[in-house]
Amino acid sequence: MREILAGLPWWVKWVAVPVIALVVFGSLIATVVGFVIGLLFKALIFVALVGGLIYVVRKFTSNSSSRSDW
Repeated sequence: MREILAGLPWWVKWVAVPVIALVVFGSLIATVVGFVIGLLFKALIFVALVGGLIYVVRKFTSNSSSRSDW
C-alpha cells in the first residue's frame, strides 16, 4: 500500500482519498456517531431521572419521619 501511495502527489493522499472514503462510508459513520450520541443522551436522561427520583423520595421520607418525631 505504501508503494502505491508513494508515487502520488500529496493532495491525492491527503485530500482525495479521505474525501472518497467519506463519500463511500459517510452514511455508516454518521449512523454510528448518531447512535453513540443518542445512547449517551439516553444514559444522561436516565441518570438525571433516577437522581431526581432519589432526591424526591429522600425529601418526602425525611419530612414524614420528622413529623412523626413530634
